[in-house]
Amino acid sequence: MKRPDLLHGDLLGVRFALNVCIASAVLWYVLRHVADTNPIWAIASMIAAADPQVVEAKRMFRSRMINVLVGCAIGLLFLLVGGEKEWKLPLALGVAVLISSYVVRIQTMWRQAPITAAIVIAAGLMHESKLTGVEHGLHKVAEVIFGCLVGLAVSWLMATLWPVRATTG
Repeated sequence: MKRPDLLHGDLLGVRFALNVCIASAVLWYVLRHVADTNPIWAIASMIAAADPQVVEAKRMFRSRMINVLVGCAIGLLFLLVGGEKEWKLPLALGVAVLISSYVVRIQTMWRQAPITAAIVIAAGLMHESKLTGVEHGLHKVAEVIFGCLVGLAVSWLMATLWPVRATTG
């Protein structure tokens, strides 16, 4: 096991920790105090989309956004078609995986499509009306997208303010 060489520039882990800390604080403050909502989905999304290297953060962001949109579309479709049935969830997740795997074909973050479909459908099933369910599902997706945007922005900002060279291995 190779030990980090902090004296000679192996600081990617330290910068990633700062990225996550700063982005979490931003998300927590904005979503709790400005939007009056729970920031946990946005924080989880930010962590998945963030990276200490901006090139990697952009790739993760793009992959995550595409798969979020696929999962959101499938979740909304299953939520809007037919009645409120719990069997929709596993069927929608299977469809999301198939579309993400064989149509979109972006393996990075391809788990995001069924995760997003589950978020949308679960939020929809918990409410009496379809409209309220769709509203809550879209709200959760917006939190996920906002978390990804903040993760990418903080990754870019930190890479600009504090360039750290990547180490191999």
